Amino acid sequence: MNFAKIQGNGNDFIMMEASSVERDWSRLAIGMCDRHFGIGGDGLLLLLPSETADFQMRVFNPDGSEAEACGNGLRCLARYALEKGLISTGTRQMSVETVSGVRKVELNKVAGEVTKLKVSMGEPRFGARDIPVLIESGEGSIVDIKPINFPVTVDGRKLLLNVVSMGNPHAVYFSPHPVSDFPLSQLGPEVEQLAIFPNRVNFEVARVVSRQQIEARVWEKGVGETLACGSGACAIAVVAQLLGYIDNKVDIKLPGGILDVEWDGAGEVLLGGSAEIVFTGEWPDKGR
Repeated sequence: MNFAKIQGNGNDFIMMEASSVERDWSRLAIGMCDRHFGIGGDGLLLLLPSETADFQMRVFNPDGSEAEACGNGLRCLARYALEKGLISTGTRQMSVETVSGVRKVELNKVAGEVTKLKVSMGEPRFGARDIPVLIESGEGSIVDIKPINFPVTVDGRKLLLNVVSMGNPHAVYFSPHPVSDFPLSQLGPEVEQLAIFPNRVNFEVARVVSRQQIEARVWEKGVGETLACGSGACAIAVVAQLLGYIDNKVDIKLPGGILDVEWDGAGEVLLGGSAEIVFTGEWPDKGR
């Protein structure tokens, strides 16, 4: 089976055209994404035909679970489609069907070369059932409001979580200290598996540097810490704006590079960044 290794700000994926093959994708993702015995990657990206958009995208995490949304994956898929001639060189915008709905990708060009891919990530959702998160009132009923600064205790440490859905669940914690000092490898798995998140959660630790820049690290559910996360960057920007930390445009500085996010406070969140094919190859087809 032919594949391409592709990355967006260090968030790396194994890309496959899957229109003519059918496999146990969860099992395949586990094997292919293994960084010692496989190709290595933060996920398996499948490009499929769509009846409602130019393409369909599915994403499987290294643990075999299917991701609901993936902003960096969308940019990587768009770069692949462009490089492989699946869309014309004059195309300025393409649409991609995902589990969370149809998303648009804008191709920004300079002197004919695509320098940035901007993804429409949909509108953020805050309902407890949309995220989902099980936050109960004193009477035992589920609270359905914008949950801001919800306190949890993890390994004896109190964290104020800000939860939002970008098509997938996110919990954002703002730290007063550099994010490099935060014990993400220790607390990330604990937050991901908190009982209040029935579908697990992506966990972001962020620090506001200025009204134009935020530094962050991300623990992705089903993956672990990644160098970048597009939907995570959007979640951080949305919550930061709601808290009054930033204006409607911000650069999110992640270990893999900078993602720019824009939100008008009401509509869809826009995510910008680059994506590049690293190499191509063949994976032994064992029919599974």
